[in-house]
Amino acid sequence: MRISIISTILLLTLFTSCKEETTPKPNAFLALDYPNQEYTTYKNANGFEFSQNKWATIKEGKNSSLEIHYPQMKATIFINYKPVDGNVNLLLKDAQKLTYEHFVKADEIIEQPFINAKDRVYGMFYNVEGNAATNVQFYATDSVKNFVVASLYFYAKPNYDSILPASEYVKKDMRKLIETLQWTEKQPSSVVTP
Repeated sequence: MRISIISTILLLTLFTSCKEETTPKPNAFLALDYPNQEYTTYKNANGFEFSQNKWATIKEGKNSSLEIHYPQMKATIFINYKPVDGNVNLLLKDAQKLTYEHFVKADEIIEQPFINAKDRVYGMFYNVEGNAATNVQFYATDSVKNFVVASLYFYAKPNYDSILPASEYVKKDMRKLIETLQWTEKQPSSVVTP
């Protein structure tokens, strides 16, 4: 009888303890909603124009620089304009060096050449993956007169997974910027592609 009581208790314990196994849930990130992207044309006094997200604000700086601010995301696109005066190779080298300085922290740097022969805009779009200080950069030029470099920075410690939604949002704006970039001053008839 004692064995049957012990067996019954063991069986009851076995059946009542067979519940669904619990597993710890992974840490979650905030679900962030950003406004739909709507664009307006921005004309710069340096001789170029582009489409910008109307939810961002532009601040003109010294030495032909621009800052496109995204306060909700704590992000800024820094744009620098430089005139080409027979120094296009040096400008290209400096722009590429700026991107590859982030290689130490980057998991991967994806280069995407950009060519808009109709508007004479040639360049490179960089997607920097990983915990680098910047995740998106590009340069664009007409090879003879104008050169523009743009970089995206967040005011936070680089954590690729955390800033990914905001980075993807602003990356679309940067792609739109380079795709709509036009030189507003008259261009020479012969242009050499970099």
